[in-house]
Amino acid sequence: MSSTVSYWILNSTRNSIATLQGGRRLYSRYVSNRNKLKWRLFSRVPPTLNSSPCGGFTLCKAYRHTSTEEDDFHLQLSPEQINEVLRAGESAHKILDLESRVPNSVLRFESNQLAANSPVEDRRGVASCLQTNGLMFGIFDGHGGHACAQAVSERLFYYVAVSLMSHQTLEHMEGAMESMKPLLPILHWLKHPGDSIYKDVTSVHLDHLRVYWQELLDLHMEMGLSIEEALMYSFQRLDSDISLEIQAPLEDEVTRNLSLQVAFSGATACMAHVDGIHLHVANAGDCRAILGVQEDNGMWSCLPLTRDHNAWNQAELSRLKREHPESEDRTIIMEDRLLGVLIPCRAFGDVQLKWSKELQRSVLERGFNTEALNIYQFTPPHYYTPPYLTAEPEVTYHRLRPQDKFLVLASDGLWDMLSNEDVVRLVVGHLTEADQHKTDLAQRPANLGLMQSLLLQRKASGLHEADQNAATRLIRHAIGNNEYGEMEAERLAAMLTLPEDLARMYRDDITVTVVYFNSESIGTYYKGG
Repeated sequence: MSSTVSYWILNSTRNSIATLQGGRRLYSRYVSNRNKLKWRLFSRVPPTLNSSPCGGFTLCKAYRHTSTEEDDFHLQLSPEQINEVLRAGESAHKILDLESRVPNSVLRFESNQLAANSPVEDRRGVASCLQTNGLMFGIFDGHGGHACAQAVSERLFYYVAVSLMSHQTLEHMEGAMESMKPLLPILHWLKHPGDSIYKDVTSVHLDHLRVYWQELLDLHMEMGLSIEEALMYSFQRLDSDISLEIQAPLEDEVTRNLSLQVAFSGATACMAHVDGIHLHVANAGDCRAILGVQEDNGMWSCLPLTRDHNAWNQAELSRLKREHPESEDRTIIMEDRLLGVLIPCRAFGDVQLKWSKELQRSVLERGFNTEALNIYQFTPPHYYTPPYLTAEPEVTYHRLRPQDKFLVLASDGLWDMLSNEDVVRLVVGHLTEADQHKTDLAQRPANLGLMQSLLLQRKASGLHEADQNAATRLIRHAIGNNEYGEMEAERLAAMLTLPEDLARMYRDDITVTVVYFNSESIGTYYKGG
């Protein structure tokens, strides 16, 4: 990295984040008798569950359960109803590259999401960068509400794309803004992360994105930042802007309220950028990315691309201790949580763990109705030398090979239930079943009577219709497997029937994206094609 870029980044960080520098959950919401949202700290595994050695848990068999509202419900879901619930959030897309003779290294992707919180706090996004032709995939795991995850899912890709623009392209962008002409398109969304709740404040977001590209212009770099630099600085710059937006005086009440919700909630993020054979992954928090690899001998293995940023990561624990006085060594992590409250040690937002107490008071005293906005006001014990939290990501580079078959990105709701190896095994099983299905169809005549007979046999044996989406298969097994790794229909139905006020105590929001690579296309890069 050039000394000019280093100087700019250091100065930018000092000037704009001076007061705020820098899985499992910080706070979970529950409904009290007064129907008010409050903080509550609890273990992911409640007393009614038994921990299993494989990282999952055992759900006690029951045909009836009483919620906190004392409304009985019956665990009587048919296979069709289970499928309907599991497949409601499915998404799939085949990548077509019509502008190049060489097919894209990404063949297709499949995604799905299952909520535990209401509303769901996870977000996901997939977009192509129109300036670089790179594909971007993101998983965003919110906590303390969905506002921060929503904002990051909508804005982060734009910061990365702008960081990768050449000086000439940035000049075109600035010229269009100055002359009030339409901007060059930046992204093409293949999977937009949900309906935007920020339509009324996008002008504020664009203003801050413009300030960012103006600073990039001042660097006079002909080719823009490297991908590693773009990912690193985009995460931190967006987090800085989220913080500054609520510190600035805003007259519009909608803008002020939304900005406050974004800043005081939080989100971890895992993002992948794929351009040809170049795969970069940036991670801040406890979402995770892994590669499914098939060796030349046909054996499958898992290649982790991220490390969870939590108390079980010794490198992360050492980093935190280096950044704070030795007198805080025993209080930085308590009960496996940052300051005793937050399990991920890196995240966007969560300014109550980044700002000084004085800054928090000055912002919250501007007449906000924090109770109506569900803003959590809490200063942990031993809060002496903030910031304790950072959005700085760890960036991993991997040169794709023909044996790299698929990439899985998911929120920690999946990894709490399934190991890396379990996930690879399930995706491989999904691919094997799909290939077998194609073979069977090719070998058998197209006889509707035969197909109907096979469907009836499957239904009579109690088997569910095979999932067409690998992400759905992963979610199904994450919540339906017993302690022996076997699918249990009764357990699956029970987990899907839990009422809203209990579901979050037994499972987390789960969001999964599976990206399949084109081995032939990747092979052409090594053959000089």
